Amino acid sequence: MILMKDIVRDGHPALRKKTEEMTFPLSKEDVLLADELLEYVINSQDDEMVEKYKLRPGIGLAAPQVNADKRMFAIHLTDSEDNEVSFVAVNPKIISHSVESTFITAGEGCLSVDEVIEGYVPRHARITATGFYPDGTPFKKRLKGLAAIAFQHELDHLNGIMFYDHINKENPYAEIPNAVPYDRL
Repeated sequence: MILMKDIVRDGHPALRKKTEEMTFPLSKEDVLLADELLEYVINSQDDEMVEKYKLRPGIGLAAPQVNADKRMFAIHLTDSEDNEVSFVAVNPKIISHSVESTFITAGEGCLSVDEVIEGYVPRHARITATGFYPDGTPFKKRLKGLAAIAFQHELDHLNGIMFYDHINKENPYAEIPNAVPYDRL
């Protein structure tokens, strides 16, 4: 079971390294890691588990955040239509995206970043993504709103990019052209 002590923090070299594509079938260790990444985000949204294990709530967790050089991440959230979005993505890619942008009005956070970093993080409002589930089954998903934002945030982790790299350094709350704010958390 992944705990907060297992999540590397900002400044750790694993967070700035681009991960390599994974090959199938995944090893038993990689399947276990996939299960544990998803288990963490599910547990971190359960008040009882948060209290018992001192977890910080999150909606996504990427392998580099637990110091694993693997191209995979887990997402678990409820979207704006109250649908559960819960999966592990292996070798994920964004194959198309909307021209329209979005950003979370309260700013983004990250389990690997302990302090609050203020500012808008521009993201594509809608994406079409492909990848594989840990069992090797391919997927193609159309995501919007929080699910699209989370997918982009976690994909950035696989490329050594942190959310705050996207924030305008001169004016963190600068208007983002062609963007619709996302404020449902």
